[in-house]
Amino acid sequence: MDLSFNLAELAEPQFWIAAGKIIWINILLSGDNAVVIALACRTLEPRQRKWGIVLGAGAAVLLRILFTLIIAQVMFLPFLKLVGGLALLWIAVKLIVPEDEHSEDHIEAADSLWRAVRIVAIADIVMSLDNVVAIAAAAHGDMVLIMFGLAVSIPMIVAGAAVLTALLTRFPILVWAGAALLGWIAGEIMIEDAAVISWLGEAVAHRFVYWAAVAGAVFVVGVGLLLTRGRRPAEEEV
Repeated sequence: MDLSFNLAELAEPQFWIAAGKIIWINILLSGDNAVVIALACRTLEPRQRKWGIVLGAGAAVLLRILFTLIIAQVMFLPFLKLVGGLALLWIAVKLIVPEDEHSEDHIEAADSLWRAVRIVAIADIVMSLDNVVAIAAAAHGDMVLIMFGLAVSIPMIVAGAAVLTALLTRFPILVWAGAALLGWIAGEIMIEDAAVISWLGEAVAHRFVYWAAVAGAVFVVGVGLLLTRGRRPAEEEV
């Protein structure tokens, strides 16, 4: 894992491109998490509600950074990037074709500040496995990118959940573009797996990174189109 950092990195376009990927992914995959915070804190007094939101979001940020760093570290082991890539493909398709049930419906309201913080932190971790896998893959083990992306995007989600939800609802193309981005990242990390490199050779694997990324994006969009078209007739019959 890359723990080094210098200010010169901030001048590199690659840093901001990667950071933008992480922020975009986290916003797309974390809409429900902002709802969880609101639901857990809804019965608190106004002053406690504000602190519950702030402290709950803060705890969620710290825990998510910790889990993301752990997953980013183990993904360097053979076959784990392959598994992570397959998980990302599934996450991307699920983003386009969401499930009917929403886990936030089962979030209980808290009767005290610290209970609210605990509910928010636990619920965020349980609901955020997809976020953690996607962010770890996009950051390629760079701790600075992981911390920067999460620190910027999570407050944005908490503060602007309603605006972000309305924006994504009004412009569905943003969701499709985000899903394609996840497919792109999945293709990249799968061909960079240590087992794949040892099989293909480093030179061949490096040459096909771009095409693997394109294949991942096309796969997600293609499967998403097939599933959404298959759903429409069933919904019209109901």
